[in-house]
Amino acid sequence: MSIVLMTEPELTYEGRRLPRPHDEVVDQGLSFDLGTLFDRRRALRLLGLGAAGAAVAACSPSPGPSQSPGSSQSSSPGPGSAPSNTLTEIPEETGGPYPGDGSNGPDVLEQSGVVRSDIRSSFGASNGTAQGVPMTLELVVADLARGGSPFAGVAVYVWQCDREGRYSMYTRGAENQNYLRGVQIADATGRVRFTSIFPACYPGRWPRVHFEMYPDQASITDADNAIATSQVALPKNACDAVYAQPGYGQSVAALQRVSLTSDDVFRDDTNGLQLGTVTGDVTSGYNVLLNVGVDTRT
Repeated sequence: MSIVLMTEPELTYEGRRLPRPHDEVVDQGLSFDLGTLFDRRRALRLLGLGAAGAAVAACSPSPGPSQSPGSSQSSSPGPGSAPSNTLTEIPEETGGPYPGDGSNGPDVLEQSGVVRSDIRSSFGASNGTAQGVPMTLELVVADLARGGSPFAGVAVYVWQCDREGRYSMYTRGAENQNYLRGVQIADATGRVRFTSIFPACYPGRWPRVHFEMYPDQASITDADNAIATSQVALPKNACDAVYAQPGYGQSVAALQRVSLTSDDVFRDDTNGLQLGTVTGDVTSGYNVLLNVGVDTRT
């Protein structure tokens, strides 16, 4: 008489074997979670590009290696260079509690003078100026709905905290200011450039700059018109150098308690799509570059 051994059927999720079949999907472990994340991003990317986008991607040169978190040197192009051929949509993020776009109280986007390149000083009825290590932020925007061509004419609104970790229009001591906020309209190459200062690090978040994108300048007065909201992360070694300078002392301890992999926003950016490429030094100032893919179809 032969004995037939009955085996438990293999349990899977989205075609992948569950390493812990008796636990919930959310309890399968980090390795399984990362694999699921990559699979979903890959599928979304393919769906977003469509047949035309896929053909363009197939004809494009292969992108260089991704920049590792915490590095200020990478194979990414520096400020003033051509945009990347990588057709990838920037992760969508929250505008945070201090957007200043009218969605959460104050609205700087309805004020005359907000379209400007130097955002260090307040404008209009305010006259304060943010002090700190000079920083130039350059975003190069690609329109994925048109095969990754430069997104000329897109309006880019950026905002950040000051050297003390305060946000103008909201934080005590800066609530009557509107510095470190401004809009630029992308040129024919999809570029915008802002003159600013290196932001502080405050408890719980990694140093960063926020940005929103609108189809054109006329649409910036209504936050509902935004087509993308995301953030630019700053590399650790640049932060370490800046926070050793006078005025940034409180940022040292805050930076020691957070990392890119623990930050609520950037820990999901496993491909480094939000990590800026930084060149420069504390004496001459820093240049921060990020290539940004925006897909108006999604």
